[in-house]
Amino acid sequence: MLKDTQKNHLALINKDDYKNSFSAQEINTPIGTIIAIADNKHLYTCCHIKDSKLQSIEKLLKTYSAKLTFQKNNILEKTKFELDQYFNKSLEKFSIPLKLTGTEFQKHVWQELLKIPYGKTISYQQEAINIGKPTAFRAVANANGKNLLPIIIPCHRVINANGKLGGYTGGLEKKEFLLTLEKNI
Repeated sequence: MLKDTQKNHLALINKDDYKNSFSAQEINTPIGTIIAIADNKHLYTCCHIKDSKLQSIEKLLKTYSAKLTFQKNNILEKTKFELDQYFNKSLEKFSIPLKLTGTEFQKHVWQELLKIPYGKTISYQQEAINIGKPTAFRAVANANGKNLLPIIIPCHRVINANGKLGGYTGGLEKKEFLLTLEKNI
């Protein structure tokens, strides 16, 4: 659930001169509340709410000159439906139309994440090799951390080369939950 201070912060960043409009919806999941933000065509973010992510949401709204309203639309309804299916182990690949917001390098890294099969993991080093930048595993890890669509773009499937979990913006306990969910098919 969004705290009142978080909702107030989101309300404050709305600008009267913003010409576009994004819809937001809170989605309750087994790993906590997720906020999804979409227009009528694409999902822009679907992330665990932490105060640090509010800055990313603010940047997203500024990038697209968009106001934020808490109302449902078809993309948000599809997102909720597919997340429910995912957590019930009846969906392995999402079909929601996505809009990636980031640098070209970040988008390249995120596209690579989409290739990792459900229930499998790779290392940050392997992901760096896969994108043709074998020494850039730290940059890959940083790009994964900037992913505004975790779960849907499965950055939780990337772990350290030594087998340890590494990082996850939602917290390691959530990453472990997601990996366990996917391995218990």
